[in-house]
Amino acid sequence: MNSSTLDEMDLKILRCLQEDAKMTTKQIAARVNLSSTPVFERIKRLESEGYIKKYMAILDPEKMGRGFLVFCSVKLKQMHRDIANDFVSVIKGIPEVTACYNVAGEFDYILTIYAPDMKYYNDFIINVLGTVESIGSILSTFVMKEIKQGYGIYV
Repeated sequence: MNSSTLDEMDLKILRCLQEDAKMTTKQIAARVNLSSTPVFERIKRLESEGYIKKYMAILDPEKMGRGFLVFCSVKLKQMHRDIANDFVSVIKGIPEVTACYNVAGEFDYILTIYAPDMKYYNDFIINVLGTVESIGSILSTFVMKEIKQGYGIYV
């Protein structure tokens, strides 16, 4: 299914949940001008149909001691299905890597990494990513200031 099968009420409910996933069904119902039971049923349908993947808390990286954000571009030595699958399997097991995207262009993957500081990141590159045999090259881009961070999608 795609967003064309969603009606305007579904979209309003999704907007509310993206704004605050802890919002109660009653609060959402009041915001979208619908009673609680149909809102509850719509949310359950949106969950079962996969529009809502999961609910989560978004932590403050600074308060968690992980305020050093790096976008790490990775080029594999060779792009081959088995090598790529092995790389992805390894990356999924590294907790510092909070996101991994397979991209087109000069690099094969972009990783999002939260670290406490530059020293930690340097050690991470040498002792963790440096041990992944399939990696040919890495380009690190350090975030100086976060301007906008969105976790939802525009609906």
